[in-house]
Amino acid sequence: MPLSRLLTLLVGLSLILGLMLWLINSLYRLYIQISFTAPLLANLLLLLVIVLLGAIIGAFIYYVNLFGQPKRSSRRRLPKVPEAKTEAAEETLKAVRQQVAQIQDEVSKQALLERSREIEANLSRGELLVVVFGTGSAGKTSLVNALIGRMVGRVDAPMGTTEVGETYVLKLKGLNREILVTDTPGILEAGVAGTQREQLARQLATEADLLLFVVDNDLRQSEYQPLRTLAEIGKRSLLILNKTDLYTETDKETILARLRERVRGFISTSDVVAISANPQPAKLETGETFQPEPDVMPLIRRMAIVLRAEGEDLVADNILLQSQRLGEEARRLLDTQRRRQADKIVERYQWIGAGVIAVTPLPVVDLLATAAVNAQMVVEIGKIYGCELNMDRGRELALSLGKTLASLGIVQGAIELLSRVLQLSVAAYPIGKAIQGITAAYLTRIAGKSFIEYFRHDQDWGDGGITEVVQRQFQLNRKDEFVKAFVQEAIARVVKPLTEASPKNTPQQELDEQGH
Repeated sequence: MPLSRLLTLLVGLSLILGLMLWLINSLYRLYIQISFTAPLLANLLLLLVIVLLGAIIGAFIYYVNLFGQPKRSSRRRLPKVPEAKTEAAEETLKAVRQQVAQIQDEVSKQALLERSREIEANLSRGELLVVVFGTGSAGKTSLVNALIGRMVGRVDAPMGTTEVGETYVLKLKGLNREILVTDTPGILEAGVAGTQREQLARQLATEADLLLFVVDNDLRQSEYQPLRTLAEIGKRSLLILNKTDLYTETDKETILARLRERVRGFISTSDVVAISANPQPAKLETGETFQPEPDVMPLIRRMAIVLRAEGEDLVADNILLQSQRLGEEARRLLDTQRRRQADKIVERYQWIGAGVIAVTPLPVVDLLATAAVNAQMVVEIGKIYGCELNMDRGRELALSLGKTLASLGIVQGAIELLSRVLQLSVAAYPIGKAIQGITAAYLTRIAGKSFIEYFRHDQDWGDGGITEVVQRQFQLNRKDEFVKAFVQEAIARVVKPLTEASPKNTPQQELDEQGH
């Protein structure tokens, strides 16, 4: 509390207290004197004094409140974005930054960080972004020009470039936020340059708080699809039928009915609006040319209703959507990076396992024989996905998956599959003891790929359990093209080294020599 206000309050209270004491004493004496001769008059006098005293106290309180309050700022106060959605966006951005820190590609990393800073800045921005989207012939630029000429409020100089589209700052009565109206490049244009401009237009559309999708007739499939896609990601849209001056009233109503029917379910009937942004000039009987005024008031009225009623939620929803989409992109990049690293680990350990089995063949191929190798593989894959496992837990997971492979008949199926392909490919080679090593490598690959899926989903095998994951990986790795390529690599890594080994040494002796 300011010192001047505090002093005023203390002096006032002291004065009131002194007056109250003096009045109480005086009134008591007066009341005693009058009550003996006129009791009713004494009571009325007492009531009048009490009312007067209450009025004085009330006036003092009013004075303190009136002059003690700080002056309100004359600057326009921007409304706050709904807190729950803001907090959700902030938490998402925080998670994004943690994920981005793990991305090794510096170009992608810096791009994501820059976009996260832009979204963070938008949390406190004061504008509503309205993006005009559609084909180049639909009259988007004419619509923007008509809005600029008819909307109430000021129009600033355009921002941006002609390559991306121009943005104008507008002000609508009854709306605290300024409106940025952006004209985007047309979609469905031919050539490489047209494709690049369309990508820019689609990017701008996904960043809009409100989207104005402009058409000049019934929706073509090439227009319907992007409109539906934008609606599915949560983009609030108005569908604008432009160039209505070219149609009769009956034709206009027919086209509007078709549009409303086609977008039913993701755009409401009231959000399909008919306008004429740049009517065609008409020739009068006198020979003069008459240029009708643009008819965009139906759109302005609908925009005003939507922005006044939903403006704050549109901003909040868009910020939350942008942060979530950025998070998805960061997760996708990080997942690609992790899978690439995990695949290298699987490839390395599949050939390590093959070497172990090939030099010490067993009567029956069993993934349990390479449990130690596979346990280390599981630990390393888990580490890539941020899960620190000890060897005991790695061995437990490896044994569990090995038993699943055996119970599903995948071990026997792999032996038969690889034996057939290997005999056809290298009939001249003595492949008896090599087949077990190659099969072990193949099974290790299936196990490793299965564990990648397990760690990708936060150590969860999913609704179908470990069985479904293993079977899916076996089906993916038994395609002819892959098996042939796998066998060719196995020949180079396993079969040829065995056939070229010195006959004087046994496989165990060779392994001992390699250890030295």
